[in-house]
Amino acid sequence: MPPDPTRIADTKAWLTKARQDLRRGEILLGAEPPDVEGALYHCQQAAEKAFKSFLTWHDLPFRRVHELDVIGGHCLDVDPTLKDLADRADILTKYAWQFRYPGAPYEPALEEGQMAFALAGEVMEAITNRLPPEVRP
Repeated sequence: MPPDPTRIADTKAWLTKARQDLRRGEILLGAEPPDVEGALYHCQQAAEKAFKSFLTWHDLPFRRVHELDVIGGHCLDVDPTLKDLADRADILTKYAWQFRYPGAPYEPALEEGQMAFALAGEVMEAITNRLPPEVRP
């Protein structure tokens, strides 16, 4: 039986948004001067949306939360081989809020942004490789 067209469209929509966030992170890191705070936010969002695309494809409900340990943990119910990546990606969770409001605890360095971008890209690649071609943007 072919996959549900709605599930295909919903999964593809999550992946498309994840790719857009990753691209935004790249653009912000490459700006002169770099906007590391903005890039960190988009890296977290890219990983979050990639994980949510995986859950959508597997028809698993999820809450609208930013905590990557929670979202990644749900992905492990389907694919335990994601454990190392989900554990490492949890470091991105704080970027959903840490620099979004006045009073940030520190000024993030470019290297922190580059690390977050690489990790978010790794999440995107791992998730995309676990999904069928028809949902890939």
